[in-house]
Amino acid sequence: MSHAETIDAPAPAAEDDNAKRRQIVEGARAVFLANGFDAASMADIAKASGVSKGTLYVYFKDKDDLFGAIVRGECAMQAEGVFDFDHADHDVEAVLLRHGKAFVRSFADPARMSSLRAVIAVCERMPEIGRKVYETGPMHGTARVAAYLKSQVEAGVLAIEDCEVAAAQFIESCHATMFKPILFNFGPPPTDARIDHVVGMAVRMFIAAYRVKK
Repeated sequence: MSHAETIDAPAPAAEDDNAKRRQIVEGARAVFLANGFDAASMADIAKASGVSKGTLYVYFKDKDDLFGAIVRGECAMQAEGVFDFDHADHDVEAVLLRHGKAFVRSFADPARMSSLRAVIAVCERMPEIGRKVYETGPMHGTARVAAYLKSQVEAGVLAIEDCEVAAAQFIESCHATMFKPILFNFGPPPTDARIDHVVGMAVRMFIAAYRVKK
């Protein structure tokens, strides 16, 4: 890119700024997933996005900046909804069953798993990317589950020594036999029947271990 190309590119109008940015991010996502981060070029991204390189550089200073924008979008999706608990709901078995199934269906989305693979591929060289994804994904989810479990301990429903560990145990058992095959592209996403079976077993095991015996 020449210096003139940077200077002469018109500033985006406020009303179409967000739409154009999303257009570029979606084009970049397709290129990163198809070629990998290292093989992707800004020229390829501009072409896939349907914009000139000059316009591309108005919105994003370089390839790292673009990849960061994609990761921030993924992080926002990870933080949404799946583990939004009602702490006043003491039907722990039903609550965990509902949220466990929603969690597995969320991570089993092939597009989301492709994005995770891309992050794993670059996080050794770009540790801040890996840290951000971990904080807004696994760390955030575990904290939300642990907070719900703690509220149930305080209500006398559960007896748990360490709610953080118990939360991690529950999450790991929910995706047992399902997460790694998808991560390594070994097979298709699990069926609803498989999700129901595995999460059901996880919940029954959890309740048997931690529910207060009456």
